[in-house]
This record gives sequence, structure tokens and C-alpha cells, in this order.
Amino acid sequence: MMTIEELKNVEVAKSVDARGTACPGPLLEAKKAIGTIKSGDIMEILSADEGTKSDIPKWCGKQGHEYLGAVDENGYFKVYMKKK
Repeated sequence: MMTIEELKNVEVAKSVDARGTACPGPLLEAKKAIGTIKSGDIMEILSADEGTKSDIPKWCGKQGHEYLGAVDENGYFKVYMKKK
């Protein structure tokens, strides 16, 4: 996993804003978006749903993607992952 400082400066290929959806919305949005980026690219998922912080790492584990960590923002958070 990366540090908060590293995550804040990471170059993202795709940003998925799922703040308006409840679980499992953010995960479904991420699943859709993952197909639009290349292997090795980093994607961030913006979510206000606490479940996303556990859903994304579990999904990454199942799919072989790399979970990089999460950064808390004001009222929401950003979850980072790297496509396998």
C-alpha cells in the first residue's frame, strides 16, 4: 500500500465519481470503469459510502488488481487501485 502523501500525488488514468450512489453503487461503477483503462493504470473511486473502503480491496483481491489505499477528504474519500 502507498502512503497518504504518495496517493495524493499519484497520476490517475481514470477518476470515478460515485459519491451519489450507495453500496454497491461505487463498486459497480468501478467494475464498469476498469474496462476503460490499460493494465498498470491507476484509477481512483470517489465515494461517500463507508462500505466502499472494504468492497474495493476485496474486489481487487479477487480480480488480481492492486489495492493502493484510501484518502479521506471532507465528507467523502478517494480509493485508489491499479489495474492488473
